[in-house]
Amino acid sequence: MKRSDLAVYFIMGTENCVKAPLQTLEEALAAGITMFQLREKGSYALKGEAYIQFARQCQALCTQYNVPFVINDDVALAVLLEADGLHIGQDDAQLQIAKAQFKGFIGVSVHTADEMATAIDGGCAYVGIGPIYATSSKADAKVPCHTAFPKAMHEQFPECPIVAIGGIEASNVAPVLATGVDGVAVISAICHSSDIQQTVKQLKGETI
Repeated sequence: MKRSDLAVYFIMGTENCVKAPLQTLEEALAAGITMFQLREKGSYALKGEAYIQFARQCQALCTQYNVPFVINDDVALAVLLEADGLHIGQDDAQLQIAKAQFKGFIGVSVHTADEMATAIDGGCAYVGIGPIYATSSKADAKVPCHTAFPKAMHEQFPECPIVAIGGIEASNVAPVLATGVDGVAVISAICHSSDIQQTVKQLKGETI
């Protein structure tokens, strides 16, 4: 994994999309997202063989566009598919347990400086910090930390790649990028976009 892979990190599950999920993913890949994470959560989330088959379809699209494919909080599936990466939270599989089973890169969600230091010591490839702003994509989202925390963590741990997440969209991305983070992770900003190509450019800080 390269730091630049975190520039526009798209996270999606079947319940997040307005359009067909695979269509949304392919449009996002064509628009220039730099990493994709499959996060299949919710009351109607795919299970069993349907989940595995959908994951394979997502992985195939990512391979076609040469974009890293990451699985959220499912070590067994990441191992089965030989995914490029795995993302875990503080309540998910512990980093060392995950590393013992999965040979790709692992990202970790952190909310405090202590959690970040622990993740770095454990050998994480990157950390996710958030929510930056209020978000409706996670029912159990924590209180927004805004931009001060990722800026402080970037300054304290400059060696660790950071992706910011939570309520980020084209209209509020500039202050987030100004903190020095390596990129932004989004769900709704792309899933609900009427012009994914333009949205991805804006999330990269590019003008149209």
